[in-house]
Amino acid sequence: MKTLNDFDFKDKKALIRVDFNVPLNDDFQVTDATRILSAKPTIIKILEDGGSCILMSHLGRPKGVDETFSLKHIIEKVEDILGVGVKFVSSCVGAEAEEAANNLEPGEILLLENLRFHPEETAGDENFAQSLSKLGDIYVNDAFGTAHRAHASTTIVAQFFPEAKCFGALLAKEIESIDKVLNTSEKPVLAVLGGAKVSSKITVIENILDKVDHMIIGGGMTFTFIKAQGGKVGDSICEDDKIPLALDILKQAKEKGVQIHLPVDIVAANAFSNTAETQIVDVNAIPDGWQGLDAGPKSLENFNDVVMQCKTILWNGPLGVFEMENYAKGTIALGNAIADSTKNGAFSLVGGGDSVAAVKQFGFEDKVSYVSTGGGAMLESLEGKTLPGIAAILEA
Repeated sequence: MKTLNDFDFKDKKALIRVDFNVPLNDDFQVTDATRILSAKPTIIKILEDGGSCILMSHLGRPKGVDETFSLKHIIEKVEDILGVGVKFVSSCVGAEAEEAANNLEPGEILLLENLRFHPEETAGDENFAQSLSKLGDIYVNDAFGTAHRAHASTTIVAQFFPEAKCFGALLAKEIESIDKVLNTSEKPVLAVLGGAKVSSKITVIENILDKVDHMIIGGGMTFTFIKAQGGKVGDSICEDDKIPLALDILKQAKEKGVQIHLPVDIVAANAFSNTAETQIVDVNAIPDGWQGLDAGPKSLENFNDVVMQCKTILWNGPLGVFEMENYAKGTIALGNAIADSTKNGAFSLVGGGDSVAAVKQFGFEDKVSYVSTGGGAMLESLEGKTLPGIAAILEA
């Protein structure tokens, strides 16, 4: 696996695929700069080597050229985080971009305009990728969030740098962290899978059953498993068509010696609302007209015991509707348990949009081993897929 350390960037122009797809408010100010911060180590390493950086990214899903999605809006924030001036060019291919890249001096940074202003980017167009390749000497992919897409800038462009391509620091860390959980983990290994639907996690569950010793299933997924075993779930979210699958997963887990841990009690509400009436009920006996929105106190005690005995922990998905204060206790308690276990020497990897949002919201970011920057990319990695953006760098 080629990384930044395999190259000397002195007097070289590094063409870096970063993921600067950051949220902006109505005044076009960056509201969460995590992705820019994540790219900083790669950029600074190249500049310190005596090289220059040409940054390419997408922002949002524009239909053609759209000023709303221009990367010029983030220049100030990028400069602020990197502590270096950033030049900007209002295109990413063609004469203007090539001239700006050619004129770049060692120690300088050039940010290209939004790649997705060109439909050729998402189409994985080879000619577009070749035009991008003219801008740099070494191709660096540091965008895990888009590594599962075979786009021009994430995958196709790599073929024009057969001997001069590598992973950036962020992408290398993502690959190492997922590999640590799936392949080189210290046992016992725990996977915590939450979220609303079993259907979105089927392939993840099936792939990791061979890798884990314990699996906590929480969130809305709980109720498909409970109903499959004959429990009453009231008005809780439930995928009736996935009941046979839930039973099959439980059977497979038993055969493989994996302990599945489901909630035993639930915070039930009489409406999907933070101000609804609530009660703690047995997970198998949720009354009609009531729905489970968070794990109950006995469940949290059980989960805490499991977390504390495990040495490797993967967390993907919240235990309840954490966006509402009254149903956030389960997710917070789980976060605290994982933080304690990490402090005691466990390796903990958090990934998937909702888990990452919860970790940030409740201040667990620095209390776990690693927070993944890619939602879809992480899920596909856990499903056992080789991501096209990663394969493109590994190919000779």
